Amino acid sequence: MGVLDRLILRDEQWERISHHIIGDERTRGSSGRDNRMFVEAVLWIVRTGSPWRDLPEVFGEWNSVFRRFSRWSRKGIWWRMFAAMSDDPDFEYLIVDSTIIRAHQHAAGGKKGAEDQALGRSRGGLSTKIHMAVRGLGCPVRFRLTAGQKGDAPQADALIEGLPADIVMADTAYDSDRQGLPADIVMADTAYDSDRLRNAIADKGAVAVIPNNPSRAQKYPLDKHLYAQRHLIECCFSRLKQFRRVATRFEKTAENYLAIITIAAIVLWIR
Repeated sequence: MGVLDRLILRDEQWERISHHIIGDERTRGSSGRDNRMFVEAVLWIVRTGSPWRDLPEVFGEWNSVFRRFSRWSRKGIWWRMFAAMSDDPDFEYLIVDSTIIRAHQHAAGGKKGAEDQALGRSRGGLSTKIHMAVRGLGCPVRFRLTAGQKGDAPQADALIEGLPADIVMADTAYDSDRQGLPADIVMADTAYDSDRLRNAIADKGAVAVIPNNPSRAQKYPLDKHLYAQRHLIECCFSRLKQFRRVATRFEKTAENYLAIITIAAIVLWIR
């Protein structure tokens, strides 16, 4: 089976995202040349986790593909595509959570140091943490990166910012700045249980669905039937990690790794 036999995008999927890509076959120069094959090349890297140098020749010269991928990352093109694909106001609630990603040793050495590139060091080695908000049907709508040792709750504010919700649920939890996530409910686990976050949610006219920390003196009621839906974010993380370049971080910069996650999230939305 050849490489071209395992391309990811079907014609109708490419049609959905192609309108949000800069340049086309009429564009002067090479910026609009072979857009579909370029996107497939990046998807091949994201899916297989292979080094850029191992990109099959059928996709073109690997360094040209990598430089174009990085350029699109800086310009926010991947995020623009994701925002268009995930612009679905018809969901009931959000679920907030995080997952730790082991970073390969090749991810070290980015400019401005590890902390600025969302890399943390511990006895387990280098790691990055993905903080994410997922819609009620299990598709990602907002995510941030931090160093692996960072706490979850401090990132929750950014994940629910601008949320005109009625209910918010939280789990034990770099930003895509998406504004106005319409939802009726937001979920999260015990790690998000704090009066500060509960009050922030209440100030938005929302209700927090968060389990009580065992040490809490004042207990809050919990809708266990509703909270059971929190497994959807675990399923979303599992689907994202099927893309090997997401499951292990190889990118030196947080910007490029965030782009990798965004590309995988686009695929989840258009499947």
